[in-house]
Amino acid sequence: MSPTRMASEHRWIYLGAIVLLVALVVIGIVQYTSVRATNESRKKADVLSDQLVEAGYPAPDPGAVQRLLGTDGGIVCESPDDALRTALWKIQLSNGSDGPGQRPVIADTRAVGAERIVLQVYCPDQVEAFDRTVDELRTDSTVRR
Repeated sequence: MSPTRMASEHRWIYLGAIVLLVALVVIGIVQYTSVRATNESRKKADVLSDQLVEAGYPAPDPGAVQRLLGTDGGIVCESPDDALRTALWKIQLSNGSDGPGQRPVIADTRAVGAERIVLQVYCPDQVEAFDRTVDELRTDSTVRR
């Protein structure tokens, strides 16, 4: 048996090994990217949790924050001063009644503080626009602690 004849008979083994090696490299790259993103989102969730506790808010579940906000802040950072979001947000700052009994209230200052902390951690470039929107609201210390 000549060496060339043996190599040509086992070509499928070489091709299979090459395909398997390329597949393992692709899987490794995808896993690395996923782990890096997970680590980054966990770090940001921990920073957010620490800042919220420091500001006097209850500590959120870091796993839930990580899934909800990811690495880029998700829906919170898309456009926090968007008209529809602002309108819905202002409706939530009412007395809780529905229909004709709904009245605006002076919201507690701490009610809007948590979102500002989220914006500071995940999208600091949006904080200034958020502050302008909040400055238009009338807030005060209205909740007993």
